[in-house]
Amino acid sequence: MERIFLIGFMGAGKTTLGRYLASELGVSFCDLDIFIEQRFRKSVSDIFAQHGETGFREIERNMLHEVGEFEDVVIACGGSTPLFFDNMDYMLARGETIYLNASVDTLVRRLKEARSKRPLIAQKSDEELELFVKSEIKRREPGYLRAKHICSADSLESIDQISDTVKEVKRLLEIE
Repeated sequence: MERIFLIGFMGAGKTTLGRYLASELGVSFCDLDIFIEQRFRKSVSDIFAQHGETGFREIERNMLHEVGEFEDVVIACGGSTPLFFDNMDYMLARGETIYLNASVDTLVRRLKEARSKRPLIAQKSDEELELFVKSEIKRREPGYLRAKHICSADSLESIDQISDTVKEVKRLLEIE
């Protein structure tokens, strides 16, 4: 096993599942946003503010290509990572790609709880958040569906559910 890329909407559970999956497989874990923040010693929000979305997406692409060279790693990508440049083609060529597909209801519930930590949605009302999630999923899903595998991410609320999802991912990847 060389690398597994987890993609999906914010709040889908890429980091949560990624940490457990990497531990179960005995490999490294890399959250792309955290990798970027550590490299630039700035938050993603600050990088966006300083460089704009275009500048951030170029940084993100370069960092994806860097972590995409790591071996034996699970990589949790940002929610928009697969949608820019050649990022999805790159991930498809470099390893296994898994779309963590969560329902709108699940995403909205999770994002309500973490809203303050996510600048893109911090100021949205509950109704605005639900409309945003619905419209963004519709826009992004064609990119997400290019993944080699799709896994439900609605059940990542407890250790048992996470464990069951790890087993499902291992089954999808034919890893024993």
